[in-house]
Amino acid sequence: MQPFIYNALPSRVIFGFGTLAQTADEIRALGCSRALVLTTPQQRDAGERLVAQLAELAVGLYDNATMHTPVEVTQDALAVVKRCGADCVVALGGGSTIGLGKAIALHTDLPQIVIPTTYAGSEATPIIGQTENGLKTTQRTLKVLPEVIIYDVELTLSLPAQMTVTSGLNAIAHAVEALYSKDANPLISSLAEQGIAAIGRALPHIHVNPQDREARSDALFGAWACGTCLGAVGMSIHHKLCHTLGGSFNLPHAETHTVILPHATAYNAAAAPEAMARIARALGVENAAQGLFDLAFKHGAPTRLADIGMQAKDVTRAVEIACASPYWNPRPIESAAIGELLDNAFNGTRP
Repeated sequence: MQPFIYNALPSRVIFGFGTLAQTADEIRALGCSRALVLTTPQQRDAGERLVAQLAELAVGLYDNATMHTPVEVTQDALAVVKRCGADCVVALGGGSTIGLGKAIALHTDLPQIVIPTTYAGSEATPIIGQTENGLKTTQRTLKVLPEVIIYDVELTLSLPAQMTVTSGLNAIAHAVEALYSKDANPLISSLAEQGIAAIGRALPHIHVNPQDREARSDALFGAWACGTCLGAVGMSIHHKLCHTLGGSFNLPHAETHTVILPHATAYNAAAAPEAMARIARALGVENAAQGLFDLAFKHGAPTRLADIGMQAKDVTRAVEIACASPYWNPRPIESAAIGELLDNAFNGTRP
């Protein structure tokens, strides 16, 4: 066994069917009584139902959570927090809503309860990404780690099949990079392989039958596992590229992860053979990068940046941004090679 360092994260996880009903008890257990519920505009109805369920424990609903967590949205939400005297936030939704809850916690130290409705995995991490003036930056701090995560499989049954695939591949990306992280350790590597396998076997079943409760349960467990990996170790080229493309070119988050992941994996393949073997084993394929590409392609997910809003003229600028500041990666960051990676991703070339 190789020497390693592992820092466990302090958070409470509740997993099952119908667990949304426990939200009120969790608010009280935190010593809180004035919860502000957060959603996106698209999930306002679900937010309103949760506010009604919480009754006197809820002080309102903020329904303007926005992709990539723009700082101006955070400032607007903070004004609402102050105005209604909230003593905690309850984020109901995917990565955009969870990101807003984290941003509020960063500024206020308010406790967070997170109820994921996608497979983003952000809820399990002390990492926040924020966008300002066209650039997305990230930071790691325990101030943004949610105190409680409530996983209710019932809430994911209505997630559209294609969104399920892109969200699931977004989660898998966390585990893929954890396997070749400079901070990799046997505990997280084992969890990463388990998370990839859980989502990898669930997605085909959900694609055929979105109401498959067992597959939905596997996918949501996999999201927690992959998110825990993201929270425990550092990330590399894949996440750097996705943050660049999302923050600077406003590409959709999960779809960007889906398109970039096979190409980032191929970029690092020769430098991280053990990680590649574990990814391939988890997916039941011969080649990790090709297996990830095929998982997306066979289930109707986008495989080309050109199809999700990227312009050919922006590729050069994306390379410049991604290579502007040094960061660790198993294979050295080389501008020409990153340009080739993005060209392949733009055109949807199978690795």
